[in-house]
Amino acid sequence: MIPEMTPVRSSNISEIGYDDTTQEVYVRFLNGSLYVYKGVPQFEFDGLLNAPSIGSYLHRNYKNVFPYERVE
Repeated sequence: MIPEMTPVRSSNISEIGYDDTTQEVYVRFLNGSLYVYKGVPQFEFDGLLNAPSIGSYLHRNYKNVFPYERVE
């Protein structure tokens, strides 16, 4: 189930959400695609949410670190 999503200011991400029971981060891009990143600790989601550039933070701290898949 998709958690509550928070709208963000980003050039290619529209909203993000976190499920603390499964440690999954959901990222919806402006093109409508939705990805889930698995095994993400709360502090990493907080870092993403508060980053000056969400897209850069996602690329630097999530890609090739946490397993992910497209769900929509």
